[in-house]
Amino acid sequence: MDTYQALFLALVQGLTEFLPVSSSAHLVIPSLLLDWTDQGLAFDVAVHVGTLVAVLLYYREDLLRMTDRWLRSLAGAPACDDSRLVWYLGLATIPAGLVGLLAGGFIEANLRTLPVVATTTLLFGVLLGVADRRGTAAALGRPLGLTMAILIGCAQMLALVPGVSRSGVTMTAALMLGMDRQSSARFSFLLSIPIIASAGLLKAWELAEDDAAVDWVSLGLGATASGLAAYCCIAIFLRLLNKVGFMPFVYYRIVLAAILYTFWLV
Repeated sequence: MDTYQALFLALVQGLTEFLPVSSSAHLVIPSLLLDWTDQGLAFDVAVHVGTLVAVLLYYREDLLRMTDRWLRSLAGAPACDDSRLVWYLGLATIPAGLVGLLAGGFIEANLRTLPVVATTTLLFGVLLGVADRRGTAAALGRPLGLTMAILIGCAQMLALVPGVSRSGVTMTAALMLGMDRQSSARFSFLLSIPIIASAGLLKAWELAEDDAAVDWVSLGLGATASGLAAYCCIAIFLRLLNKVGFMPFVYYRIVLAAILYTFWLV
């Protein structure tokens, strides 16, 4: 993989990891147009590290406060929203983690196809639009509770299917459950931390058992580019979310699905 390819794929991964548009749907296009081969396990680990560092840095103050309140609650202090949120994030991660361990190989081998990616891109884009209209019609967003967190975590399981979009399906579920746009996005991004970390550790474990040569320059470039792109993406997305809503991403996904269907049918 040359430097240009590494930079391009890292930027695509960083930008699409947190936007509700599906990174897998975007990464399939270069392979179709340019006949690029798979970027490899080591590069996957690198871009996972980059996006994980980005979300950790962006929410560093929230995470430090949540950790402090959670540890205090374990020591006997009264529970609060921050300490409960730590439990919510942990419990909401379990469903996707279990499905990933039990069915990840099957999904990777059988569902990473162009018609599947195109269909899920379209279907879950439309569902996001329905959820956004529902959220706009609601006067006030509902506060996050344990049941809501677990249901959002169950929705995250669907993101294992290529084209669904992890951030997209979790935000859709949160909106459907009555949360407002900002709260939906914040919980989705915080929920990405344990799932990205788990996926990165799993890939790193597989990489440790692989004797293939490692291109450290491409890996460093990939991690840096994906991290910078992801950090900027989170900041801009949250700043514009209340102004533009999710509909631009819905329209974008419909167009993207049409392009993918065209590649499949031609």
